Amino acid sequence: MILVGIGPGNIKYASLEAIEVIKNSRQVLAFSRLGKELEDMVSVKYIRTLEDILDYDGNVTLVVSGDPLLYSAFDFLQRKGIKIEKVIPSISSFQYMMCKLKKSWNDALILSFHGREADLDKVKRNGITIIFTDSKYNPSFFSEHLFWKGYKGKIYVGFNLSYEDEVIVEGNIGDTFEEMSNLSILVVEACG
Repeated sequence: MILVGIGPGNIKYASLEAIEVIKNSRQVLAFSRLGKELEDMVSVKYIRTLEDILDYDGNVTLVVSGDPLLYSAFDFLQRKGIKIEKVIPSISSFQYMMCKLKKSWNDALILSFHGREADLDKVKRNGITIIFTDSKYNPSFFSEHLFWKGYKGKIYVGFNLSYEDEVIVEGNIGDTFEEMSNLSILVVEACG
């Protein structure tokens, strides 16, 4: 199996190597959101869950969003004993978001609560924490709960990053954010 990341979602953020590998693949697997971006290039077999990958032999290319090693399919594939011949990266949605905000992430803490239990004690009290969210642990959840824990500072939320309907909003810790999509990145800039 070859594991390919294509960036936040829009194909224009995929690396040249990622595009080349996808074009030269015999069989490409992708979730629907990403597969739609690839249909002009290759024939795509759609998967609904990571478990669906187990139905295919090892001679496939799995396309995922972002960096395939950061909160992505790589760990799942390794746990299942699937041999990964090559991993091709592109930028992660959090890298895209930080560039849009023009903020350095040199000292940032990166967390994912996408499908995981939220441990708010991990969020930095001073500095930047970047959080991959989901519909359960959405931006308003984090904003409100961090406020209750005494955090102060700014929150930036990016919805549907790199797509035509992309929205980036700014608020304060404690604010409520309209849920525009379950695809969001949260940047917490805490100051105590």
